[in-house]
Amino acid sequence: MGKKLYVGNLSYTVDSNQLSDLFSQVGSVDSANVITDRETGRSKGFGFVEMSEDSAALAVIEKFNGSDLEGRSLKISEAKPQESRSGGSNRHGGGFGSRRY
Repeated sequence: MGKKLYVGNLSYTVDSNQLSDLFSQVGSVDSANVITDRETGRSKGFGFVEMSEDSAALAVIEKFNGSDLEGRSLKISEAKPQESRSGGSNRHGGGFGSRRY
């Protein structure tokens, strides 16, 4: 079973393919995804990589955490489970419920 890694402090020019190519030097990459802004399409400076093997994921952290990629020092760690977002009240207004027609 593989492991999902968080990759932070990415240069805004790094794309998912570059991340996959880099990590595949250590082991088999199942997926690589640089997170982008929904409106602008610009990188948010972080991403996630899924490695096929736990041992490869640990090797990636050991080899690349703190290393330089396009002038930025990579921050790599095991990804934490995504917290659920509550669809609770919108205290600041601006939601669909606050529109007046």
